[in-house]
Amino acid sequence: IAIFNSLVFLPASFTLSYMWNFGSMLGIMLMSQILTGFFLTFYYTAGEAFSSVQYIMFEVNLGWLLRIMHSNGASMFFLFIYLHIFKGLIYGSYRLIGVWLSGIFIYFLLMGIAFTGYVLIWGQMSYWAAVVITSLMTSVPYLGKYLVWWIWGSFSVCENTLKFFYSVHFILPWSLMVLVVFHLFFLHFTGSSSSLYCHGDYDKIHFFPSFWLKDGFDIFFYFFLILFSLYFSFDLSDPMIFVESDSMASPAHVVPEWYFLFAFTILRSVPSKLLGVILMFSSVFVLTILIWPGSYRSILDNFLYFFVMCFVWVFFWLTWAGHYPTDYPFNYFNLFCTFFYFCCIFFVCLINFFSDKLFS
Repeated sequence: IAIFNSLVFLPASFTLSYMWNFGSMLGIMLMSQILTGFFLTFYYTAGEAFSSVQYIMFEVNLGWLLRIMHSNGASMFFLFIYLHIFKGLIYGSYRLIGVWLSGIFIYFLLMGIAFTGYVLIWGQMSYWAAVVITSLMTSVPYLGKYLVWWIWGSFSVCENTLKFFYSVHFILPWSLMVLVVFHLFFLHFTGSSSSLYCHGDYDKIHFFPSFWLKDGFDIFFYFFLILFSLYFSFDLSDPMIFVESDSMASPAHVVPEWYFLFAFTILRSVPSKLLGVILMFSSVFVLTILIWPGSYRSILDNFLYFFVMCFVWVFFWLTWAGHYPTDYPFNYFNLFCTFFYFCCIFFVCLINFFSDKLFS
């Protein structure tokens, strides 16, 4: 009864939006991904990667459901991750240093987990994605060639590479859970950055029914996306992923999963391999520079919201452009979007800096 009363009569700010529980939704998705991945490991064999995936789809009882929920669940996971990041930019979550930094490392680790899992299918597109992305390590001076050979386990992408990625893909989610615990610890230590405008109990309402409806809407939206992905099971994947890998025939255009397209576009926006790799990693870690300036919210927040929304639009443009080869006019368009991607972050820092100086 006490637990039920806490879920009904819990005092909560009336300004909590539909975005307030994205973190808990991500926790549910993470557990779903770990459970489905755990059951898939029962039947997956690195030595017969493509064949074992087909075996799971057609021979294992409800194996098709596990595979589709795991692959499309990753897309839903990244969708909510990006919504969570954009919400943090709007509400200034980067002012909470521990929360923001742990979240960035979670996101970076999540990208590594998703990439290694993408390779495990061993289709034509995933094979050549492994070749292209691992070859980027050759841009490291002196050690690059040896790093690539170590990752490959040979002098080319082969079964040893697949076993390496399989081991990494199985281990990294447990490291991710540790980072999530730290993320929650920092969040409960510092509190949220969302503007509650709560000056006392008179600004609060009961948790039921308003926030039950908001939570229910988010959960319904998540399950609607899952059902949508089950009906359109493979529309989020490239058709070449269902063709067995062939090291002697490369696809006309390597296209990663949609949640990597913005970084892939930034990588290809410059002709220099080393500079492209630096920009690709910077597209994630540039968010760390937001933690330094600014600790006050002011009238300049209107400009802040403008550049955050510009950042969101540039992110969409980069994702859209990643589907196309870097021919004219996309080579100039990619460079233009990459420039404004980093400029938006710079202007957010600048606005926070002036807010801090003017109103501190």
